[in-house]
Amino acid sequence: MKINLTHKIKNDKYTEYIYEAFDIQNKEQSNVIIDANLEHLPKDWNIGVVYGGSGTGKTTILKNYFKKEMDKSYFDNSKSLISNFDWLEPKEATFLLSAMGLSSVPTWLRPFNTLSNGEQYRANLAYIVGSASENEVILIDEYTSVVDRDVAKAMSNALQKYIRRTNKKIVLASCHFDIMEWLQPDWIYSPSKGRLEIASQLRQPTIELSIVRCRYETWRLFKQHHYLTEDLNKAATCYVVLWNDKPICFLGILPFPGVGDEKTRRVSRIVVLPDFQGLGLGKNILNYISSLYAKEESTMYIRTMSPALGLALAKDKNWIATSSNLKIPQADTNGRKLIERPSYSYKYIGESSTDDTSIIKFKSDVYKDVAQNQISMF
Repeated sequence: MKINLTHKIKNDKYTEYIYEAFDIQNKEQSNVIIDANLEHLPKDWNIGVVYGGSGTGKTTILKNYFKKEMDKSYFDNSKSLISNFDWLEPKEATFLLSAMGLSSVPTWLRPFNTLSNGEQYRANLAYIVGSASENEVILIDEYTSVVDRDVAKAMSNALQKYIRRTNKKIVLASCHFDIMEWLQPDWIYSPSKGRLEIASQLRQPTIELSIVRCRYETWRLFKQHHYLTEDLNKAATCYVVLWNDKPICFLGILPFPGVGDEKTRRVSRIVVLPDFQGLGLGKNILNYISSLYAKEESTMYIRTMSPALGLALAKDKNWIATSSNLKIPQADTNGRKLIERPSYSYKYIGESSTDDTSIIKFKSDVYKDVAQNQISMF
């Protein structure tokens, strides 16, 4: 299929200058021919990418071949973000946003125009893919062009999981190739080459994270994203997780002698920044740090009201539900009354770490370049 774009030129002194300066004969119209050789798409597919530089015709191909305009979202900034998903029941809206890697409860309650670029982009994707009807092909232009490249990778991973789980179809126009292994597209089309490639064999990438002992003050980077409170017990041992030297996750660990001995610990806080949600980082980081504590013969517990984390732990062989799992907590260890809602409660039973560095020998200093272990994921 060839797309022929013609445009009548309205000649004036500016066009006349171009003709004379560049020795071009006077023209009546401009013509652009774009190859859209998409006739041999796989029979069953979920994700396609039209890839190429600016001006190669990506947007034109999407609109002309699939015979529709680009899908758009609409947000009412007088409402909370989640209230804009009013064609869904509240619980379904939370699952949709979480599935797209936007699982920060405080973010759900803020209006769209107050969100970061990465959060807005995820919210747009959630709106567009969530509102698409069955058998509709979703079209997204300039995919990830306005977000940080690490954010783009996290976003792509969350998007492809949701699209495949719901068996939808989406085609993305992008000038960035670094997202391909995260999107795992079924096909890629390059207009400049005029070639369709079946790309389902792309290898899933590996993420390397650094975990570092940090000071209490590091919590300020993360506290507004915690789903219940911005408070953190000052007795907590604090860790920050880095990806490409960017802080992306915080953990606060407290003694928990009430259910064990002096070595027993519990996760007091775990917060993954919204831009990096959707990669399954929280559970993997928990497993890693719990294995380090297990090496020191410390047992780790966690109680959370986050459905995403709770369900992830329920499927993980490294954790076992405690007797208080899915029960309504009455009070914490200091006697303070807690929210009357069922919580997920788990105990780490996985293997201890074989890393050389001891978790209790991490020095408490500035948040970077102190002591670090590498976590390889995926």
